[in-house]
Amino acid sequence: MSTSRAPAAMQVSPGKGLGFLTLGSSLHNVLTRIKSRPQSYPAIDIAYSPTEPLNEPIILNLSVNGLRLRFDGPDQRLRLIEVLDFSKTPLVYKSQEVVKNAKSQDQPSPSTGPGFRHVYNRLFGPSYPGEYIPPANDSPYGTYVLSYPGVAFSFPLQDSAWSDNCDFVALLSSSAASPATSLAIFQGSSWSEVRNQLFTTPPQFPRSQALIGKGRDTAPDEVEEVRVLGAGKLELVRRSSPSFMVTFSETTAQDLIAELGPPDAIYRKNDRRISIHGASGAIRRHLLSPSPGRGHDTPDTDHSSNNSPTDDSEDETRRATEIDPLSLPAECFFNYFHHGFDAFISYPTTSGPAFPSSDITDLPPPASFSQLTVTKFIVHGNVPGSYPFNRHRRSRWQILLGPSAGNLTSETHYDEISRRLKKVWKDSYSSSAEEAALQRGMVLNRGWGDSPESSVEFLGDWEESAGGKHRSSTGQDGARGLGNTELFGFPGLLFEVLKNGAVSSMTIY
Repeated sequence: MSTSRAPAAMQVSPGKGLGFLTLGSSLHNVLTRIKSRPQSYPAIDIAYSPTEPLNEPIILNLSVNGLRLRFDGPDQRLRLIEVLDFSKTPLVYKSQEVVKNAKSQDQPSPSTGPGFRHVYNRLFGPSYPGEYIPPANDSPYGTYVLSYPGVAFSFPLQDSAWSDNCDFVALLSSSAASPATSLAIFQGSSWSEVRNQLFTTPPQFPRSQALIGKGRDTAPDEVEEVRVLGAGKLELVRRSSPSFMVTFSETTAQDLIAELGPPDAIYRKNDRRISIHGASGAIRRHLLSPSPGRGHDTPDTDHSSNNSPTDDSEDETRRATEIDPLSLPAECFFNYFHHGFDAFISYPTTSGPAFPSSDITDLPPPASFSQLTVTKFIVHGNVPGSYPFNRHRRSRWQILLGPSAGNLTSETHYDEISRRLKKVWKDSYSSSAEEAALQRGMVLNRGWGDSPESSVEFLGDWEESAGGKHRSSTGQDGARGLGNTELFGFPGLLFEVLKNGAVSSMTIY
């Protein structure tokens, strides 16, 4: 007698989601929850564009479960849930089975889905006429997409039986139509209306399911965007609450906790592996690119989000529940994995300068050095193919250079970022030779050592230059790439850049 447990049924919620999968959820949230259930989701396959990972959709295939999830590239939010094999995951809608499962193991469930009569009479009721898609090749079958608000079914239909004047109810009820082969869940009144704007319409629900139906008093609002104003000032734009302003060397740890909630982890690390470059003035200045006459400490590029807690250096990572955030050691990171950024808590220091093209002025030197404050901010891109993928959810940002220079965004290719920032800071260099020396990238390797504890093991070379989708999997035979990136510095900013030009992370100081 078999002791295997049948998979739990997933509730179909038109326009909202499937089971725990909610439209609008972040890729980080969905992937983390799926990875926490390896027995239910033993195989995960991710497809993304190796050349445009921040602009093209990301596809999460759960083949063992018969599911496919599509996320937009810029914001990495779930836009479409598809059921491609009805035999692998039981589905229910308002206590009704979407497909009647076979009662005996000797009679396996069919891979096809519900018939039109079951959908029309027992599940969703009458509908407006759908859309017929003719066959793309010599197949005798086209596809009839029957849409309801937030959900659609695809039925194979004999092309010879179709005509524009036919009664679709009678036709789909006849032998010319086969049971549904797929189901789609989306936000919108019909599939034909939303498919062309599927990845651009603002999602209705938040990135985290924990925030659905909760007010500001019960859960901190999520941050939609980090706006870099210059001169040590950040604006955190939130989903429904007013923006929160962060001023380096003034905003305290208590301020962060009050506005953003307690951090997911608190991390302390003493790792100065790039301090050797302090002997070389050109390289040290390159990391910082300070304007003349301004000096800063080397920005920390190694923190919990980018290094394994099992490496050889002295570090300390604790969940926020294990330590009182208000009783802090000096120099620690507040890790906000669900917001997509880290805040470095340290004693006040001089912040980066204002952008010459903006109307913001430099901050005066700190008046007090006795209180721990925010002095750096690390914003994570969660780029597919990057070494720290899925440590944080993706956090989008803008750099506000001023009315005359415009803005830069988290989706801007680094070549364009570099060109625009060089123009902004062109008068800060004493010569073209100094400018060239300061803008040379420094290679940073993320791939040596122990497992990065990322959510997937990447197969092959993620930096391939060929077009099309690149795939990754959780298979144990996958060879992880070296994960080399380059660091580029400008006054107050440090970029970690992949070879495809995507910004993996940005440090503001």
